[in-house]
Amino acid sequence: MALQIESKKKERTTKILIVDDRLENLIALERLLAWPDIECMRAFSGNDALKLTLHHDFALAIIDVQMPDMDGYETVELMRSAKRTKYLPVIFVSAIYQEDFHIIKGIETGAVDFISKPIIPEILKGKVRVFLELFQQKQLLAELLHEKEQINQALHEAKEKAELATKTKSIFLANMSHEIRTPLNGVIGLTNILAKTKLNEEQKELVDMVISSGENLLSIINDVLDFSKIEAGQVKIEKNTFSLLCELGKVIKTMQFNANIKGINLLQSLDDNLPRYISSDPVRLKQILINLINNAIKFTQKGHVKLTCKPIEDKNPMLRFEIQDTGIGISAEAIEKLFKEFSQADSTTTRRFGGTGLGLAISKNLVNLMGGSIGVESEPEKGSVFWFEIPYEIAEKPEKKEAKKNNLSFNTNIKILLAEDNPINQKVAFHSLRQLGLTCDLAINGKEAVAKHAENHYDLILMDVQMPEMDGLEASRIIRSSQAKNPSEKPVIIAALTANAFKEDKNNCLEAGMNYYLSKPFKPNELIELISSL
Repeated sequence: MALQIESKKKERTTKILIVDDRLENLIALERLLAWPDIECMRAFSGNDALKLTLHHDFALAIIDVQMPDMDGYETVELMRSAKRTKYLPVIFVSAIYQEDFHIIKGIETGAVDFISKPIIPEILKGKVRVFLELFQQKQLLAELLHEKEQINQALHEAKEKAELATKTKSIFLANMSHEIRTPLNGVIGLTNILAKTKLNEEQKELVDMVISSGENLLSIINDVLDFSKIEAGQVKIEKNTFSLLCELGKVIKTMQFNANIKGINLLQSLDDNLPRYISSDPVRLKQILINLINNAIKFTQKGHVKLTCKPIEDKNPMLRFEIQDTGIGISAEAIEKLFKEFSQADSTTTRRFGGTGLGLAISKNLVNLMGGSIGVESEPEKGSVFWFEIPYEIAEKPEKKEAKKNNLSFNTNIKILLAEDNPINQKVAFHSLRQLGLTCDLAINGKEAVAKHAENHYDLILMDVQMPEMDGLEASRIIRSSQAKNPSEKPVIIAALTANAFKEDKNNCLEAGMNYYLSKPFKPNELIELISSL
């Protein structure tokens, strides 16, 4: 953003105060100092001089010592006692006083120099010019400081506007995420329930297509939210020890379905020298790979997509990943804007292949956060090679943790309360629980949930967050407060079942006293794991 700073630099007339009780001496000084942009102002006495300093800024004062009523010494002493003229440079001139005593007295009074009359023009001009240059430098410094203050103020205002815009955008995205995820939970949830009923082949194919479309829509929403989090600096890169080959295998397995639908081969070539275990962020690494591989599959009509990974041994060990495809390729002009947000090669690309244009921007940001680099090599109709390099550390095999067993033979008599105001999401939860052999009571807002739990003491509450009258956060706080007063009462398990998908939303739920957090649209397995853990 260009900062519009008003310049204070103007052509100024520099003023010199000349004080003498004799007119001819004043005229002589004026002629001697008749330079462009210099204005000499006369004062016939010390009192006149003091009055002028109240209304004018002078670069220098040339003051005669011997004057009636108030001599030069007294005049300068009064000047030094005033804030406005405390540091005004003064040159004394005198035709009578020439001894060292008077010169020293003049300096002690506050003058910067003492010149005896008759004045030698060259000496006076030289000294005056020095003080004028100092005054001009002082003015220039003041202007620069003022300009700096203006710039700082403009930057402060710009920062406040940017922070407000970011906050407004985050609130908007959070609200939009909730409003989209709520009906999407109904679409995906009911379709998953429908998929488990008796269907013929054609019906099953149609249901699978609905589920796939819903998941694609959810992926787009997640892209937008991820980009917003990265932009707001809310994404933190973690360091965990994991099996590199295992995680790469998971990526290939995840993307194999999309490749099969397109009828293209998904290949991988892994260097023999790859370390078995590394320390890095496996979640973000997989996110980058899935974005790039999914992108390659999308723009490849026939042939293959190939993932290559090899170590680069240097001062700082790096892993290099390449995703090569036999797709449509990219022109040199389009490559320049390829990693920018909401951008694709051209408008026809969006119409033909869809997408938000955020996947590559997110990948670039994540690679940068991990301390790496990313790029692409491509030609139209000759395919593309997207690559990225990230630093890593070789790690030892982590200690194997005892696997948790999913006990699916849970108690079907557990008492469950569903706090949900949306009718469609109510049906999704009812049917999901019914397929597990469970039933639940219903509360349509937080206030009703608090009242029903006080009456029935449930084992589990599936709590929506945004509800009328009282939201899920407040309802959870009230329930926890009530339990604190009755320590003998078995604490209820509260699971957030919400369309709010930001990290701070999860933190807010946990801080309010909830035990679990399920983001809509939730997967059936997530609900099974939750209930089996009770």
